Amino acid sequence: MGPHHRALWAAPVRVPVFRLASADKDAGPLKPTKLGGGFQSTSLTLTAADGRTYALRSLDKDPARILPKFYQKTFVTNALRDGTSAGNPYGALVVPPLAQALGVPHTHPRIFYVDSSETGFTIEDANQRLRGKMVLLEEKYNGKQVSSPLLPQAQEFISDEDMRKRIYASPADRPDQQALLRARLLDILIGDWDRHSGQWQWAVLPDPAHPNRRRYAPVPKDRDQTFYRVSDGLVGWLGTRKFTIRHLVTFKKRINDVEALTGQGRFVDQRGMPELTRRDFDQAARYVQQHLPDSTLARAVRRLPPPVYAHAGKRLLRDLKHRRDQLPAVARKYYLLKARQPIVAGTDQPDFFRVQRTPDSTTVRIYSRVLGTDSLYFQRTYFSKETRRLTLEGLGGNDIFEITGRGLPLVLHGGADQDVVRPANAPRVEFSQEANGNLDVPRPRTEKEALKNYDRLEDE
Repeated sequence: MGPHHRALWAAPVRVPVFRLASADKDAGPLKPTKLGGGFQSTSLTLTAADGRTYALRSLDKDPARILPKFYQKTFVTNALRDGTSAGNPYGALVVPPLAQALGVPHTHPRIFYVDSSETGFTIEDANQRLRGKMVLLEEKYNGKQVSSPLLPQAQEFISDEDMRKRIYASPADRPDQQALLRARLLDILIGDWDRHSGQWQWAVLPDPAHPNRRRYAPVPKDRDQTFYRVSDGLVGWLGTRKFTIRHLVTFKKRINDVEALTGQGRFVDQRGMPELTRRDFDQAARYVQQHLPDSTLARAVRRLPPPVYAHAGKRLLRDLKHRRDQLPAVARKYYLLKARQPIVAGTDQPDFFRVQRTPDSTTVRIYSRVLGTDSLYFQRTYFSKETRRLTLEGLGGNDIFEITGRGLPLVLHGGADQDVVRPANAPRVEFSQEANGNLDVPRPRTEKEALKNYDRLEDE
């Protein structure tokens, strides 16, 4: 199975005892409001008198509960429980200094122990499920509440799904793409592969350059899989090959398989930083390097409990230094993954897509047909040596697609309303099946011919 982080789980660690009345001296007494958690862990939402919310989560996990009852009393349960040791139980403590140095919003996690005398949870099953456990307490950012210290101007915090709804509804709402890229490079540095859309909140911020517009800053949450180590044994190594569970990437000195490490967050990347270029990725990697000197890395690692640091601190610091030094090369690989088959989405309002193609490059500009002046809200050039195919999504509204020249193959999704393509016979352009009824273009004569066109695009 491999050693994983068993030694860290077994290390004797001194932590405070959790008390609802004194867990957070600044917020005052905390009140339990909701018991949650998946099949593996237990979580409890706590609310302070000033409205701030906190999450209390058990460090240990019990993945056996995802099994059918028949297997829960077999060796399969033991194997799954053993897999918990692949996670570093104290990894979240290392993240705040790194995030602070990069301007990435973050929580302030603290470790507690819930002893048998804590009976104040007042929620059914909470006392039974949390007593005798090591737990992690950290802030939650939801709704219109006290903001992050790094984002004092935030108007509210929303989920990733709600953020996407807003940027699709209006061109006046845009994500902070540079901030997301810095946050994603931090994910790569600490080996956090579990970055799907449910692991993000977004802070709603005013746009100082445009009073009637808003931008959205990413707020990462849940650092459960930081410094994950699973492939250091034969079973784990076999289980994480490309043909199995590839995304369970082991943290080590060398950053390898960037596609697997970033794969869980590809949908967040696709919608959250569509305009960023190779130069943006290069600059962001250098920024991370410059703002994370050895002293900052050392200070972050020192946040581990002393017995844990004594066992793993030097190795972790060494690995973080090596990974930081690799970031420019890794960022270039990351960029090429994002540039391979990009998807560019408009909004539910009427948009004008201007696509100018040459054999070497394709430039896409999207203008809002309702904003009036300063209506350009998207612009990027794609290069044929990096991009295989470009997909444009009109979403709602009566959109216009103007395509000139020859270049990258295009796939158009027209959306729900009536759209126009000019010229109708633009070369190397395909139309999604659901868009054919709404786009003012000639349809393929038969379904067989349409499928043949798609096969040709895939081959190219």
